[in-house]
Amino acid sequence: MVAVFRAEDVRRAVPPLEAYAAVRDAFVAHARGEWTMPPKVYVTNYPAGDFRAMPALGGGHALLKWVTSFPGNPARGLPTVTGLVLLSDAEDGRLLAVLDAAAVTAVRTAAAAALAAETLGRADASSWAVVGAGVNGAESARLLAALGRAPVVWDVDERRRREVADELGLEVAETAEDALASDVVVTVTPGSQPLYHSGSLRMGQHVSLMGADGPGKAEVEVAELGRARLFCDDWEQAGAKGLGDIGLACQAGLVTREQVTQLGDVLIAEAAGRGNADDITLFDSSGLAVQDLAVAELAYSKISELDGLQQIEL
Repeated sequence: MVAVFRAEDVRRAVPPLEAYAAVRDAFVAHARGEWTMPPKVYVTNYPAGDFRAMPALGGGHALLKWVTSFPGNPARGLPTVTGLVLLSDAEDGRLLAVLDAAAVTAVRTAAAAALAAETLGRADASSWAVVGAGVNGAESARLLAALGRAPVVWDVDERRRREVADELGLEVAETAEDALASDVVVTVTPGSQPLYHSGSLRMGQHVSLMGADGPGKAEVEVAELGRARLFCDDWEQAGAKGLGDIGLACQAGLVTREQVTQLGDVLIAEAAGRGNADDITLFDSSGLAVQDLAVAELAYSKISELDGLQQIEL
């Protein structure tokens, strides 16, 4: 029998703080070489959107995520992200579970954003913000709130930002500029227009850049990268493959491998994180299949606890 996790089942099985811990463990396992994954493969149909194939192996399981990103879909009444996550037994190849990819993506995106913020942000940070209140942004705000951070919320869509803030008991930022000036910021936007322009990052600020996860996307101007200490989730994917903000700078010859630190290496104490209170730290997320694997494994471990979970025979 194959367990089927709808979006609501993923959310029931993987509460925010458990997701945070699981994704942290995945970063550590990947940094130590215990969990492996090749860079994601893009099948593009631009300007409409793209399809992504993301495999990973670890913890006795293998995973494949087939997921989409079609930024124009909300205007059509459709979700930006759709797809499936397949979880298999790594020893005998049996398919164990099928999970809603959008829900898994939201949970692990939020966990990675918060993990980077907690690891790289200033210890005395007093203001937090989430910019972008779509599905992934809302989940990021939820996880930060669970950590006791109470971020302000901003989105270009007034209704969406107010709905997320009201649901979580948070405040809406007065302006986008106010949100972007917070000590710790998580940006989860389509990435078509940079949010941070030349000279706009504040000393001591940390930003988790979660939206620019594909070719041509950016949430910060390239010139600003030179003012910051740079971190990513995986160099081969985020840097060498040219994905996101750091990838664009690498392709332009403005950033080299030596200037970028993988977050997992900081977590296992093989690399330094923030140097001092004045450092600007940027974490550029390309989205890792090992993060999806961590969430899928955690969800699958809860099968016996979930009432009404569907199981099918293929």
